[in-house]
Amino acid sequence: MNKPPKFIVVIGASAGGLNALKEMVAHLEKGLDVAYCIVLHLSRKGIGDFVVHSLKNATTMPCSLASDGGKIIKDHIYIARPNQHLLLKDGKFLMGAGPEENRFRPSIDVLFRSAAVEYSSHAVGIILSGMLDDGTSGMWAIKRSGGTCFVQDPNEAEYPDMPLSVINNMEVDDVLRLDEFGKEICKALKLKKGKKKPVPKEVVNESIIAEKTAVTIDAIEKIANVSEFACPDCGGNLWEVKGDIVKRYRCHIGHGYTERDLVVKQAEAAGNTLWVALRMMEERKHLLKKLQLDSAKKGYKSTSDRHTVKHDEMERHIDKLKKILFDLQNYETD
Repeated sequence: MNKPPKFIVVIGASAGGLNALKEMVAHLEKGLDVAYCIVLHLSRKGIGDFVVHSLKNATTMPCSLASDGGKIIKDHIYIARPNQHLLLKDGKFLMGAGPEENRFRPSIDVLFRSAAVEYSSHAVGIILSGMLDDGTSGMWAIKRSGGTCFVQDPNEAEYPDMPLSVINNMEVDDVLRLDEFGKEICKALKLKKGKKKPVPKEVVNESIIAEKTAVTIDAIEKIANVSEFACPDCGGNLWEVKGDIVKRYRCHIGHGYTERDLVVKQAEAAGNTLWVALRMMEERKHLLKKLQLDSAKKGYKSTSDRHTVKHDEMERHIDKLKKILFDLQNYETD
């Protein structure tokens, strides 16, 4: 009977992450009492099997998509399934269908908090190439629970935002090149002796939230204070999470954002609303043109002129709205 591994290594990557993963797994050492779990932010559909195939070509370790209720086995590499959160509980995988966190499902932070709760000081967190700051909060949960935290050298990463966010917000155990992770993981596991350390209560509470499809206001009140912002996904109140290393928000449905991700999501939501407005205004302009031509044919000059004025006004409004949409689509966070 296979026992769950004593240690877990959780890896988060986004833009530029697939190439980084392929190089990193090639240097992982076999024969350790550890399993590896990966969240890679790419397409929501159809990318899981492609990632598994790519990693199989880079390592002799078994690689597969994690499955709900499947046992965690040492010397295996598991990849999160598209559109499902990946959590660890009681030596098995738990697939979460809850709302996106930082605009992604699966979320790096969700996996990392789950690893912190399940393995505490026997967890190793790794952040590779990616944009914005997903993974920083999860790394902080692992660190607070006594685990080990490594990041890819930002100078080597295709997109250094995610490693830099971790480095700038907390003390990591090491900053590594991709070919160094294998030996450093081995060293870290040898240093972890004795029983696992206790996990902070708020880390446990937030990990439990991710296990559910939707949560309650009572659950959010345990970990956050109400803010002045609304959730751009569902419109409910956003609550500011207490005591985290980065400023984060959650609604009582379960959507979660770092402050930087919230800015991006607000721009996306505003853009979606304005596209609908643009479509309606284009239709109104077209109708006004039709009314103007119909009135002119019937010899109703004053009515035709009035429709022409309204049509020209609408055209000017549409041009302004297109400029706003262009600016929103080209918005970049600092």
